[in-house]
Amino acid sequence: MAVLTYQGSQFMLDGKPIQLLSGAIHYFRVVPEYWEDRLLKLKACGFNTVETYVPWNIHEPQPGVYCFEGMADVERFIQLAGALGLHVIIRPSPYICAEWEFGGLPSWLLADDNLRLRCTDPTFLAHVDRYYDVLLPRLKPFLSTHGGPVIAMQIENEYGSFGNDASYLSYLRDGMVQRGIDVLLFTSDGPTDHMLQAGSVLGHLATVNFGSGSEWAFAKLREYQGEEPLMCMEFWNGWFDHWGESHHTRESTDVAQVLEEMLEAGASVNFYMFHGGTNFGFYNGANCQQKHQYEPTITSYDYDSLLGESGEPTAKFYAVQDVISRYRRSKEQTNGSKSENNGSKDEDMALPEPMKTSAYGRVEMTQRAALFEQLAALAVPMQRTNPEPMEKLGQDYGFISYQTRISGPRERQELVLQEVRDRALVYVDGQLLGVLERGTGGATVSFEVQPQGADLCILVENMGRINYGPYLRDPKGITEGVRHGFQFLYDWTIHCLPMRDLSGLKFTEQQHGMTEDAADTPFFYKGSLHIQDTSDVKDTFLRLDGWTKGVAYVNGFNLGRYWSIGPQQTLYVPAPLLRQGENEIIVFELHGTADAAVMFADKPDLG
Repeated sequence: MAVLTYQGSQFMLDGKPIQLLSGAIHYFRVVPEYWEDRLLKLKACGFNTVETYVPWNIHEPQPGVYCFEGMADVERFIQLAGALGLHVIIRPSPYICAEWEFGGLPSWLLADDNLRLRCTDPTFLAHVDRYYDVLLPRLKPFLSTHGGPVIAMQIENEYGSFGNDASYLSYLRDGMVQRGIDVLLFTSDGPTDHMLQAGSVLGHLATVNFGSGSEWAFAKLREYQGEEPLMCMEFWNGWFDHWGESHHTRESTDVAQVLEEMLEAGASVNFYMFHGGTNFGFYNGANCQQKHQYEPTITSYDYDSLLGESGEPTAKFYAVQDVISRYRRSKEQTNGSKSENNGSKDEDMALPEPMKTSAYGRVEMTQRAALFEQLAALAVPMQRTNPEPMEKLGQDYGFISYQTRISGPRERQELVLQEVRDRALVYVDGQLLGVLERGTGGATVSFEVQPQGADLCILVENMGRINYGPYLRDPKGITEGVRHGFQFLYDWTIHCLPMRDLSGLKFTEQQHGMTEDAADTPFFYKGSLHIQDTSDVKDTFLRLDGWTKGVAYVNGFNLGRYWSIGPQQTLYVPAPLLRQGENEIIVFELHGTADAAVMFADKPDLG
């Protein structure tokens, strides 16, 4: 039974000193068929530990409905890591941030206007307790105290950046202990006074998160924790991207230098991220540090990390591998013997076979289906007096359509959405009049109504709930009301469009290249990628040059969002999503395309 403890400033595992060299890999951002490949590459880089978050919204998508299968099979991921000889650090919900939708919190929490997040609100804690009653017993057999690989678990995530409810943190800690979690418990926060004061739990290890300035960060930690081990729980070796920004990168030499500083200081480190992966589906989060500066995260979570989005080692990988290898040899020479705990053995440093990619080429989208003609195939209409937000209607992700009739005649007035979250396409009598985007300001839609009246339709896209900061509570759709001028509009027909099941759509053949009549109308386009039976199926990258904005599916799997504003210009398609023979490609395009065809390339383009 290997138990992680510490004596003074030294971590001890099974009574022997250990320096934790950890890397973050999120099982929910990687297809399960590739978990082993990514974990083996972690070992090959010289790491002895893997860290992962556990997102609540993946595992309890509806109250009392649980999912631990496929990409949500956290138990299999932990078991596999242990079988490969890796220690595991678990950072469970309630909240994870991670640039993940709503910071991992389930959207259905927002159906209750009175519920308060991340504090000792009794209703919130009742939901946490129900979830923990299911999650923690699943994790308990994998604790190192039970012979498993899990050596430590986080109490909450960067809580000092959000609140100062010490009773809440104690409640979570007690809940873990009472459910049999008896490994080392810790907190992680930014290296500032207010964060460490509010985020730490007395009697438990505090760690800090940063990307540089390790000496300063650890000095601040020492002010609050005089003798315990130093650990950077999130070493930000790269960064994430928002739509419309440039792709973030960081020099590998800079990352290697900061790592060397931490190792020489005797600190343990967890790379955030070692491998970022992908925000498949609608699971990207968003940032909003100031109320009207909403910034949704892109589909790729490449993070400019040690492994690229599709798992290939980067220059940063080799720079870090070199630092760890040199550091381990130096320690062995100093100690006069090899230490199995402080890094991988030489035989573990070999990389798995490289992942193969293929440029499958151009695919014509030969069929299409208009969204507004197919609403009945996607959703059951609901009648409401007001345009309710998604959560009030039991919807989590995707799109939502609001329709009403306005009597006429009426003079030209501005259409006011109070407020839209996050992006609304406004149609009057089937014609697109404009797009209203949250946080951009300036754009308006005005129209007059003829004597016969007009049909108003507002299609709203949930671009991702906020995952960090003071505006975490982020219901989607139209959250307050709609006015034409100063008059509120009532009597709405609402279609919830989570876009999980597209099997009911009825497609029609379209002539080659025919797109002019669809320029301002949302359409589903369908085509088929044929992979020769004699070839191996390989990873590929979907390019949507000439398309504007929407969502792409391969064999029913939601690859995520695309948007011509970038930075990313490709969507990653792992080989396990494909098959020999025919592969169904569906693209839901909001604004039309100049050429109804897509391209499968053998290289990513993240801008």
